[in-house]
Amino acid sequence: MSPRGVIVGTRGSRLALRQTEIALTALHLAVPEANFEVRTIHTAGDRSTESLSEIGGRGVFVIELERALLEREIDIAVHSLKDLPVEETSGLAIAAVLAREDPRDALVSRRGILAELPGGAIVGTGSPRRAAQLVALRGDLRIADIRGNVDTRIRKVESGEYDAVVLAAAGLARLGWTKRAAQLFDFEQILPAPGQGALAVQVRSDDAATFARVVTVDHAETRAAVTAERAFERQLGGGCHTAIAALATLSGERLRLSGLIGDPEGGRMFRGELDGTIGDPASTGLLLAEQLIDEGAAELLEATA
Repeated sequence: MSPRGVIVGTRGSRLALRQTEIALTALHLAVPEANFEVRTIHTAGDRSTESLSEIGGRGVFVIELERALLEREIDIAVHSLKDLPVEETSGLAIAAVLAREDPRDALVSRRGILAELPGGAIVGTGSPRRAAQLVALRGDLRIADIRGNVDTRIRKVESGEYDAVVLAAAGLARLGWTKRAAQLFDFEQILPAPGQGALAVQVRSDDAATFARVVTVDHAETRAAVTAERAFERQLGGGCHTAIAALATLSGERLRLSGLIGDPEGGRMFRGELDGTIGDPASTGLLLAEQLIDEGAAELLEATA
């Protein structure tokens, strides 16, 4: 640990800084004696204007933060959990998953809810998962790639460059912009990304002192839910172009996982549900993935890898 205090690394976007603020509020309450300092790190994902599939997938938002952790420039990294690849980086660990914000997707639009958009309306998203489910809901829309932070994407709608854009409701809520959403999609319409709405606090595996502090803010129920979701995604092993969605809900000791694999171009879609227990969430994710593979999803995974 740095003698200057615990150095917390974050991306520099407005949303990332707000998420770090949320994490630090929880940490200050849990370990008030700790001294935390924030360091902003600009990632390849923030700098590039290309699509995620062209620049290497969602991991481009975390590579520099993980490098800084491993090289001991920072002691903690705060991430949107859905940005973290499901294969953990050697030498690093997710010490805490904070209580989940709303995991739904939201439509920000100049023309009302999705059903009210005219045929041919341009809806922006950089996510194959969202694209596949939007096409299933409204095959007459034009799904267009979009890059940029939340505020940039909203400006592109307001300027008329796009008719609407789909964003994570959690990001809007954290920025105080929920009222900008014309629609919050229910889970039957659009199933979220694994881990969507959750924040992860990552540390070095060998930094026992920092790990012990951070683990105090781990939220057990959210941890169980996202463990099932990420196990589902890990077992499928899809590439940057694969549309994979998952959401686990808890009721007492029971866990129900919904999962989806789709074709972003509007082809086939496989969706299923499986019940499990909070005590072994990863097994539920693995079993549901195998179930969908047995139903024929393997061919779709190969085609979009």
